[in-house]
Amino acid sequence: MIEINNLSFSYKKMPVFENINLTFPEGSIYGLLGENGVGKTTLLKLICGLLRPTQGTCTVDGFTSHERRPEMLQRVVMLPDEISLPDGATPQCYVNELAPFYPGFAQGTFLHLMQELEVEPNRKFKEMSFGQQKKSLIAVSLSLGTDYVILDEPTNGLDIPSKTQFRSILSKRVDEKSTIIISTHQVKDVENLIDPIVILNNNAVLLDASVQRIMEKLYFEYGGEKCDDAFYSEMLPGGYLNVIPNESGEESPLNIEALFNAVLRHKNQIKELFK
Repeated sequence: MIEINNLSFSYKKMPVFENINLTFPEGSIYGLLGENGVGKTTLLKLICGLLRPTQGTCTVDGFTSHERRPEMLQRVVMLPDEISLPDGATPQCYVNELAPFYPGFAQGTFLHLMQELEVEPNRKFKEMSFGQQKKSLIAVSLSLGTDYVILDEPTNGLDIPSKTQFRSILSKRVDEKSTIIISTHQVKDVENLIDPIVILNNNAVLLDASVQRIMEKLYFEYGGEKCDDAFYSEMLPGGYLNVIPNESGEESPLNIEALFNAVLRHKNQIKELFK
């Protein structure tokens, strides 16, 4: 389990997080959402031990992240949004370099994922499109056999068929022993994949809830008239989408973009509702 307790972090005198608390238990694909610049990538780096908290702690299975002990590092892999690839390397060469550090690496899994993502493992990175490079690195990350897979904007550069492939392979990889964290601002790419959902904004955690709890607390009304008291309203063909408190207990289809806008526009009311 990843545990973040009373954590604060600043870049020099600019605060990013102030006394936040989060846990990421096993067996879920977490969605980490937030506007650009709110600290999503910073939080991922804190989890991996690439940054040290100003105050508080971040631990992975009991190991303090910033100590970067081998026992912790072999449990975690992070795929950044941008990565510098070795000149002349192929995906197979790249994963061969990483494999000795990850006891759970499976060559068969790597080849299967590369085939499913329709990328040639022995083709040089420099001969690939950006999307093909990204798919190769996703295959590498998922084949290392880590308990925690952290993906920062993984669908950037992927076309529509590739995004479908990405969702398919990720839904097959999560089990009761694994945790996947996806940081993204392209919520539609992962809308039916992520659960629970964490939303960050202005040094704080605005929302940390499962989809089930979100649906218990909020109702997404489609096709009606605009509701002036709604947390968020959006005009759609045939009427409005209103995000309102779920006072009836009925189920409704979740719209993550509307949820995100509702949380940002009514921070205090939403936090009180989910308290």
